[in-house]
Amino acid sequence: MPIPQTIRVNPLDLQKNIAIGVSLPFNGPGVFNSTYTTKDQIKSNLINLLLTSVGERIMNPNFGCELKNFLFEGINENNISDLKISINNSISLYIPEITVSSIDVVSNRDNNLIDVTISYILNISNNADQVTVQFN
Repeated sequence: MPIPQTIRVNPLDLQKNIAIGVSLPFNGPGVFNSTYTTKDQIKSNLINLLLTSVGERIMNPNFGCELKNFLFEGINENNISDLKISINNSISLYIPEITVSSIDVVSNRDNNLIDVTISYILNISNNADQVTVQFN
């Protein structure tokens, strides 16, 4: 006899047509597009965290990542390792709803570009997802 599996769902996802938050980028009909699932909102929160520099957010100057600072340093294996640690620390502090599976950083040294791909698991549902952001 198969063992039934329990699927955990955030209660906010059960309410139909009620927006949970705002998605990125801001390009909706009224400037903002709404998110209707916690999975989509967590992805938007993660992108927001990555795109915000430390010290940039009013009333919360510690919020953000130091990704933009790494673009102006010589990109090497040590910096990439430090960058991964910095990203992981920021995520664990500001987005505890996810567990990071991997952080992949691909650099184009000639053009000072960094592609950051973060694979993660939503803690409440164990669903996997990922987000990629390019910095230049």
